[in-house]
Parts: sequence; structure tokens; C-alpha cells
Amino acid sequence: MTKYEYMQLAIDLARKGTGHTSPNPLVGCVVVKDGKIMTDGYHEQYGEYHAERNALIRCEEDLTGADLYVTLEPCCHHGQTPPCTDIILERGIGRVYIGAMDPNPKVAGQGAQILRDHGVVVETGILEQECLELNEVFFQFISTGIPYVAMKYAMTMDGKIATYTGDSKWVTGEVARHHVHELRKRYSAIMIGIGTVLVDDPMLNCRIEEGVDPVRVICDSRLRIPLESQIVRTAKEIPVIVAYAEGEAAKEQALKEAGVGLLRVDDRGKVDFPKLLRVLGEKKIDSVLIEGGGTFHGTVLKSGMVNRIYCYMAPKLIGGKEARSPVEGDGFSYMREALEVTGTEIIKLGEDICITGCVRKEAEKCLPES
Repeated sequence: MTKYEYMQLAIDLARKGTGHTSPNPLVGCVVVKDGKIMTDGYHEQYGEYHAERNALIRCEEDLTGADLYVTLEPCCHHGQTPPCTDIILERGIGRVYIGAMDPNPKVAGQGAQILRDHGVVVETGILEQECLELNEVFFQFISTGIPYVAMKYAMTMDGKIATYTGDSKWVTGEVARHHVHELRKRYSAIMIGIGTVLVDDPMLNCRIEEGVDPVRVICDSRLRIPLESQIVRTAKEIPVIVAYAEGEAAKEQALKEAGVGLLRVDDRGKVDFPKLLRVLGEKKIDSVLIEGGGTFHGTVLKSGMVNRIYCYMAPKLIGGKEARSPVEGDGFSYMREALEVTGTEIIKLGEDICITGCVRKEAEKCLPES
């Protein structure tokens, strides 16, 4: 096998940690000696050992001179776990192949340099694009403290998310809906506006095997969320945060007793979306999946803080000038102001497709979806 094939194995291992490592990155590791894979591992859970240490502690054989393939630069600082550089040196690893360098200021090239200083041969940039793609959320969050924001919606070929009566179940088929739940597992939080709660009364959980429920965030300026809604009734089982601008004290107290977390982020009577993201970042929520309606999507897009779009399209036509669109609000006045989505990829999902890509402000970081 080539070094690229070994790194691909490490990438595949890393993905097993999806939904469990946030706000840490997804990392995989493969150790090879004399053409034989001796051990492997991945970062399995936030707060537990990193991929390199998981791989190395599971192997009792002599690894002197072995090659280690890892998707992200080994850490070199004490955090919740010891530095991975320490155990790499202790086990006598001869060569380390790194996919992507770690932008964390506590690492940022220092891990690779420590290994080199101790005589380890280090080669970087092995399947770098794929390794960057693996952790696009982590790279933004560790650099800015602001959660990575993805927006998802499902529409017909004529750009409608519901009929003129409001019926929207279902726009897409089962395969596409399963893909959405994979996104819910991937992103730390899911966010909608109060309008979607009042109309659909959703649960917003992750309904796939080995799924991980995201934190549910509701933007509700006037605190209108019903106490009998599914989201409130399940707040003690699946975390809920309601962001609001104003509300009655009695309603605040009732929501708190139900287990709902409240965040007051007021901007002249409306939820301050940029401030809300900063507060969520302070709570170590590294990513948010927006799944609202057209009005909410319009507001969020105007903030300029959306990083990625997932547009699910079904081969259906429903028409109707009163039928809802995925992005509403006032919109932009001129075509030159339109947000551009770049680095796009089309994913076939049964009879439906998903078009995904990054908004232009993130074009230099935009990588294809796997």
C-alpha cells in the first residue's frame, strides 16, 4: 500500500468519531511496520485519548522505526490528555506522515517540530485536502471561537418548500431525509425560528442508528414557544436553548422549570444572531445546522455568517405564487449583491439530489462534501 492509501484508512477511521468529539477534531491514526498494519485508532470521545495514543497503547509489539499516519498534526501540550508527541517518541516511531497541520495556537507546527528535533522524519500534506475537509468545523472554531454555520432546506424543482396550503410532508424521499439526520449527527446544534415550532411542532432529534442528538436552539424573540410543544416537553432529555429578546417573567420561569435554557440576546426587540453565535461558541458549541423556514433563512443569510448550504431538491413541481420559498424576507436589491455558493458538489440521494457548497466568503476554505 502507498502512503496515500494508509492515510485514507486513517481518514475513514476518523469519521467514526462523528458526533462524539466536539469541540475537538476528528482524527484517525494508522501505524505500519515492514508493510504490516500494526495498530490503529481514532479519537473516540471528547475528553478521552486522542487517535495516536489510542492506537499506540493498544499495541504491545515493538514499534521502533515504524511509520505513523495521522490525519492531523499530533498535539504537543497538556490538556485533558497527555501530549501525543510524548508517546510517539516513547514508542520509537521512525516516521510520521501528517495529513493537515493543526491551527490551534497551542500546536500550530510545534508538534511536528518537536518530532523532528528528536530525530523523527516528518512528512506533511498527505491527502491534505481530504484531511482539511474532514475538520472544516474544527478549523473555523479553533481559529475564531465562532460556530460553523450550515443551512439546510428541501425544495421542489420550482423552488418551493411547501404548497400554498402550507403542506410540506414530504418534499424529498427517505434517502434524502436519512442524509439530513446524518447532518444532525455531525453538527453540534440545530437551530430553527419560532415560526417552524408553531407550525410543525418538530422534535429536532437525530433518528438514525448510532445517532447523536444535537442541542436544539430556538430563535424566539417574544418567547412564544408553547409549553406543550414537543421541544419543551423533552427538554430534560435533549438539551434546548431558547434565544429571545423579551418575554414575561412567568413564562421564563415555566420554561426554566421544564429544563429549557434561556439566552437573552436582544437587538431592538429581535434576537441578535451574531451575538447568539458568539454566546453558543462560549458554550463550546462548535457548529450549528439551520433548519428553519424561508423568513428565518432570509434573516440568517443577511447576517453574513452562514458557511455552507445544503439544498435538497426533489423532482417535483407544485407551483403557486403563494407557495413558500426556502429564502424569503426582503432579499437583495441587485443581482450583484447575491450570495454566491462555491465549491459545489451534487450528491445523488435516491430520486433526489443535494447541492452543497460554501458561501463565497469562505471560498478559500471551501472543500467538497464527502
